[in-house]
Amino acid sequence: MNSADFETFVMALPNVQCVKNFGYSLFFVGDDHRLPFVSIAHSDNDFDNVSNLDREGVFRLNIGVSKATFNDLNSCLPDGEIDFSMVNVFLPHPHYASQHFVCILNPDGDHVVRTKQLIKEAHAIAESIHQRKKDRR
Repeated sequence: MNSADFETFVMALPNVQCVKNFGYSLFFVGDDHRLPFVSIAHSDNDFDNVSNLDREGVFRLNIGVSKATFNDLNSCLPDGEIDFSMVNVFLPHPHYASQHFVCILNPDGDHVVRTKQLIKEAHAIAESIHQRKKDRR
């Protein structure tokens, strides 16, 4: 799948809005645009160039998952510095790992299915937060 295919997949989920800014497609549940549950980075910029996204056809999916999923995905990472330019590998997000965001460049093969599952999990988390905020109003 390419980045457009993933955008279509995310937009098909309920109550999703997309904002494009700084080379990113940012996906939110509802109209609260504080923190996207998924974003797709299409190119490097002044604030984020660790994934070398200016390579032909390379994009990075950033996905906000549960703490348990985050820990599970990152439990097998080697100690030391991470190469954030690796393709088709789940990694902690280079800047938002503390908020349990993972990332993957150009998911392929079995990772496409897993990426879609993670996107659905992120959407469910965002939907739950959105609903709680709505209930408090």
